[in-house]
Amino acid sequence: MATWRQTLFLVLFSWLCYSTAFAVILRTTEKSVWANEFESIELTCLIESISTNNPRIEWKKIKNGVPSYVYFQNKISGDLEQRALLREPANLLILNASRSDTAHYRCEVAAIDDQKPFDEILISLAVRVKPVMPRCSVPEAVTVGSSPELRCIENEGFPQSLYQWFKNNEELPDDPKTSSKFYNSTYTMNTETGSLKFRSVKKDDAGEYHCQARNEAGWSKCSPQPMEVYDLDILGIFLKVLGGVVAFIFVILGICQIQKSGYCSCKDHRETNYKVPQHDNRMDYTNPDEGHFRHKSSFVI
Repeated sequence: MATWRQTLFLVLFSWLCYSTAFAVILRTTEKSVWANEFESIELTCLIESISTNNPRIEWKKIKNGVPSYVYFQNKISGDLEQRALLREPANLLILNASRSDTAHYRCEVAAIDDQKPFDEILISLAVRVKPVMPRCSVPEAVTVGSSPELRCIENEGFPQSLYQWFKNNEELPDDPKTSSKFYNSTYTMNTETGSLKFRSVKKDDAGEYHCQARNEAGWSKCSPQPMEVYDLDILGIFLKVLGGVVAFIFVILGICQIQKSGYCSCKDHRETNYKVPQHDNRMDYTNPDEGHFRHKSSFVI
């Protein structure tokens, strides 16, 4: 029985060695690769098993589901023509990586003399882009008790940037209640949108603020901008309102004075010149000094 088992083991082992020796088998050190923009990155395509001396090696770039040649007929082509080279045995080295290089890359090896003549490996490459200087919006002056909002945004970094606010070059904690220095502050900070909003700003919140955008590729910040916090000027507001009321009263009095002076009087369109009514008996009543009337014409009997 032992001899039969040994024989079976030898047969299986021999068959496995035979199958492996005449099969194309590939592997890679990493199927998901990150690279920083402007740096070099090597995509590994290692040939573990092959019997053909000169296999056919190809690299293809697949972006948005559309494949294009990167290495074909023993030369680099496409947008990597001047920025890549093939390294033994079949590794692809990308020089000066660009954000446009973010895609899937497929290594294909064919050996017509092997029992398994073809194998391929798919590698995902993402090129990280350092954030540019974010656009920061800080109000110059606010009043105590108001709810100002500071904003910070940038759209170039990849992956998407996270944001952090600083006051007088000191990093603000996400929750002010966790810091004794900022415990009395009422802000809420959103690290994903870059918003810093105060529920009720205080005099202690005055200072210089700047924002920093950060991702795996690096960070960038905007210039510090001052925010002043003033007390609400009740007296000033009262005086402004009072001045407006006084000015309104003077305008009304001026209009009334102009009307009294007759500059704005209007003639009564109902006024007409009086005419003495004419009567059918043709008697003239216009001369009161005569004391009697006279006939305008004789009567005809």
